[in-house]
Amino acid sequence: MVELLAPARDKRSVSAAINNDADAIYVGITDYNMRANVANIDIEDIKEIAQQCHDNDKKIYVCTNTIVTDNQLDKFKKQLIKLEKFSVDALIISDIGMINIANKSSIPIHLSVQANVTNSEALKLYKELGVTRAVLSRELSLEQIKIIKQKSPIEIETFVHGAMCVAISGRCFLSSYFYNRDANCGECLQPCRQEWKLSSTENKELILSQAESNDIEKSRLLSPRDMCMIEHIPDLIDAKIDSFKLEGRARPADYVSTVTSCYRQAINLYESGKWDELSAEYIHGWLNELGSVFNRGFDTGFYYRVPKKTSYDNKATYRKMDIGQVTNFYKKINVAEIKLWEELNVGDTIIIQGNKTGSITETIDSMQIDGKNIEKAFKESVGIKINGVVRENDHVYKKVPLEEEN
Repeated sequence: MVELLAPARDKRSVSAAINNDADAIYVGITDYNMRANVANIDIEDIKEIAQQCHDNDKKIYVCTNTIVTDNQLDKFKKQLIKLEKFSVDALIISDIGMINIANKSSIPIHLSVQANVTNSEALKLYKELGVTRAVLSRELSLEQIKIIKQKSPIEIETFVHGAMCVAISGRCFLSSYFYNRDANCGECLQPCRQEWKLSSTENKELILSQAESNDIEKSRLLSPRDMCMIEHIPDLIDAKIDSFKLEGRARPADYVSTVTSCYRQAINLYESGKWDELSAEYIHGWLNELGSVFNRGFDTGFYYRVPKKTSYDNKATYRKMDIGQVTNFYKKINVAEIKLWEELNVGDTIIIQGNKTGSITETIDSMQIDGKNIEKAFKESVGIKINGVVRENDHVYKKVPLEEEN
């Protein structure tokens, strides 16, 4: 069965991935991963996270996939000792020198997409270097992936959902040029996502602004749409890809929860043999769910053709408003006591997030104060029945719908 690999930027996201039945989780540690601008996980926390994953029969892969210099290698060697002690299941690496160092440990090595592997001969060489799995370049078509898989001596992994980069395997210098923040060291500030005005030496201008159509002269030319392959799960599984990777290690727990849940349902439906019978019924709902969280519009990447559609900024259908905190949870009756600092009404949808809780979404059917039903509450403690399990100090957010034109 294909592995479903989910991203996690923090403990909340780890729990969200586990609770939605990812098979494996990949995280980044400070200094050595491609998401240096987000809250990365301290290496000392990996022990606890690895234990949590293994207790739930999940695997944990640690990203150490940036470009590195000699002065960083000594620190990596020390961290490697800890990662081996914590029993992480694989390291995701792009640098050959770091691969050489990692081979001195017992941790399996997965080759990062940053290595830009596009053929089976490269995989044969990487196997000799100790690599057991490779994340293939995003720029490959499905037919090219099938050919590589037939000849590959190691496992292959491909991205199936999430952000696409205008540069091949992220080899981009825009962020470094404009902000002195190197994309290849995990510090990309994504100037490609902005609107641009191009001026010629003859003072002619081409305005690249948010598109109302697919007219490429009026689009964010450098900002591709996000990949979404949930409608094509059968093609991906039939290609015998070993692991489906969900992009999004900079995203919050509710994103991880939603995307992992949708792809788990899709994989399970196909594996059950009922895809042809039931997929049409489910796909619309999956796309709505995936479209509700952060996205830049969807495309199929390079799987079937060269993508040319550009993005429209974030197309999510809601934003999260911080409204309160769980102060108690009565497990026998599944009721959470929540201290509110914003207004909450019956009919609102809330998201409860915590390190162990992950991310749970609930629509409020009823609220009570001192045993009496109420319709709305503001800056007071209320009791709300919850389908899942939450914990004291979990944060509570209200889903606020965004305007359709967003």
